Amino acid sequence: MAKEFIVAIELGSSKITGVAGRKNLDGSTSILAIAQEDSTSCIRKGVVYNIDKTVLCITNIVKKLETVLKTKVAHVYVGVGGRSIRSIKNVIVKELPVETTVTQEMVNELMDANRNMSYPEQEILDAATQEYKVDNQYQLDPVGIPCHRLEGNFLNILWRKAFYKNLNKCFDEAGIAIAEMYLAPLALADSVLTENEKRAGCVLVDLGADTTTVSVYYKNILRHLAVIPIGGDNITKDIASLQMEEKDAEILKLKHAKAFTDNGDIDNTLILPIDQERQVESRKFIEIVEGRLEEIIENAWFQVPNEYVDKLIGGIILTGGGSNMPEIERAFRNHTHMAKIRIAKFVTQTINSNIPEIMAHDGKMNTVLGLLEKGDMNCAGDEISNDLFVNPDTKLGPTTGDLHRDPRPISETTGRGIVQTEAEKLKAEEEARRKREVEEEEARKKAEAEEERISAEKKENSVLNKTLKFLKKFGSSIISGEE
Repeated sequence: MAKEFIVAIELGSSKITGVAGRKNLDGSTSILAIAQEDSTSCIRKGVVYNIDKTVLCITNIVKKLETVLKTKVAHVYVGVGGRSIRSIKNVIVKELPVETTVTQEMVNELMDANRNMSYPEQEILDAATQEYKVDNQYQLDPVGIPCHRLEGNFLNILWRKAFYKNLNKCFDEAGIAIAEMYLAPLALADSVLTENEKRAGCVLVDLGADTTTVSVYYKNILRHLAVIPIGGDNITKDIASLQMEEKDAEILKLKHAKAFTDNGDIDNTLILPIDQERQVESRKFIEIVEGRLEEIIENAWFQVPNEYVDKLIGGIILTGGGSNMPEIERAFRNHTHMAKIRIAKFVTQTINSNIPEIMAHDGKMNTVLGLLEKGDMNCAGDEISNDLFVNPDTKLGPTTGDLHRDPRPISETTGRGIVQTEAEKLKAEEEARRKREVEEEEARKKAEAEEERISAEKKENSVLNKTLKFLKKFGSSIISGEE
């Protein structure tokens, strides 16, 4: 049995993938088990739309992993991604009545104020700090600098509340505790991008089945994130419009599709066979593939903010299943006019495995391996017993709400892609409510004490005034009597 391992689960539009791995002392990761389930009937555009079927899929994945590991999975790391994830800029300002030296507590207050922003029907998953403005100077770390005005510039990453709740509900109903949730695009970026690329400025394009995710980095900071609801499956569906089933269209795409073909290389007489009885003209096939791919590329490039277009020295990095299409680099180069383009077939960390899906190095496992790398809690539970007389009603492991992790300062979690689970969010809200009540009670007592002091002072002044008036009147009467 495996006594120590980490489990990560990625909910993709074509497959839900679970991976168990062990981190070694030399920094490498050994993959112990992998399990996959078809998700086309429960995940659409990267988000849960059928809760019951998703619960069944992730339950099956965990059971498959446990069978190989011969150990119960106590909890898992989960990737958050898919349609409607987007970033939006926000500014929080703190005016200071007198010149004050910025403290970490003041910075944390800005972060808290930003995370407490409300967006209709949207959940803030994470916030990437862009920079701080200390009076008129921009700084990445303002602590220790005196100023009259402190401004925080943030990039908030939003997701629809309904999608967030559905994802949490799936794991709750499956009885699988979540160790931590991570933004899948950020976990992927940390695993396939180099530090030089992030620092110099680059665009990461994850070409998935149902979605295309675009992440823009500059000076080691995430500057923009968007998920476009089109991907490789849209190409397949377009091919299927040539009077064939989608499974035949997928086969044809994998066998013949190219992202770019020179006009001189197009053979107008060439016919591509679908089966023994049906065929399709090569020219029509090429037009359909390139037409949809052009739309995907242009939509992805449109996401790059104008202020960073001429700062992308690191170039464009392509990954995901769609990056395997021949001539994909050339197609992106033609439409974006970017000379530097790289395909990230695999993650940058050292992975030890003889499992075919991992060994393929085709970009399809990069996200789940990135999530695995984020894990730092042992996910191993009890050994699975072979005793035939084990009580089948044995209680499930801890729920997400039961997991204990020491609270981390907001400065340590902001911008790292860590997403609070619903249970953690409720705990945090309850703690914030209690803290607020304590502060309000202290403020009330302080106000009452101040009122009592003022009242006593008034009373004292009143007695003193009466005494002074009496003495003055008495003195006046003595003087007038002597006269």
